[in-house]
Amino acid sequence: MKKLLFLTMGIAFFTGMKAQELSVGLDFYNRYVFRGVDFGNSPSLQPSITFTSGNFTLGAWGAYSTGNGAVGAFGEADLYASYAFDFGLSLGATSYYYPGTSWFELDEGVSSHAIELNLGYEVSSFSFAANYIVNDSRDGAGAEGGDTYFELGYGAGAFDLFVGAGDGWHSSTGNFEVVNVGIGTSKDIQITDSFAIPMNGAVILNPNSEQLHLVVGVSF
Repeated sequence: MKKLLFLTMGIAFFTGMKAQELSVGLDFYNRYVFRGVDFGNSPSLQPSITFTSGNFTLGAWGAYSTGNGAVGAFGEADLYASYAFDFGLSLGATSYYYPGTSWFELDEGVSSHAIELNLGYEVSSFSFAANYIVNDSRDGAGAEGGDTYFELGYGAGAFDLFVGAGDGWHSSTGNFEVVNVGIGTSKDIQITDSFAIPMNGAVILNPNSEQLHLVVGVSF
């Protein structure tokens, strides 16, 4: 299934080579919360490298906890590719990988990656996302295959509202559950007249796990 992502990345790389840009970034969050689930039990460093060419984007993104030992240690290294249409639709694929297992196949036909197809749509202040895991990676990344996640968002000026629901690896039961309800906001920390550090935060409730998370981070 990794071939699916690499094919998408290859098409993106060799098509529409105008307005190319290569960028690198680093986010620092007090927690890593993904779709309502808390990972790592410690602050998280999240590096990224992104190549854009026209409407195509290729990227690598990671999350590495600052804690040590079995309780705090967590690592993630993802690859993704996407194409954004001018009318608000975006299509893509993401490969989720967690260091500690082989980046290649664990055994014949057993993948260490969870490959997810991504669809997003934005119109006015509303957004919608749909995601689908295409492969069984229970012995590697932990997804059974067929896992789905859907999210609705609304931008209300100073803050954003969102609600997400999913099954498979998103919920404690494996059944379709509401797992990610929250409100987020952002601001710039002005350092000089020409330099500011973006900061964002969110209050996130996971009704499925009955946990509340407060996440704040800065970007460089």
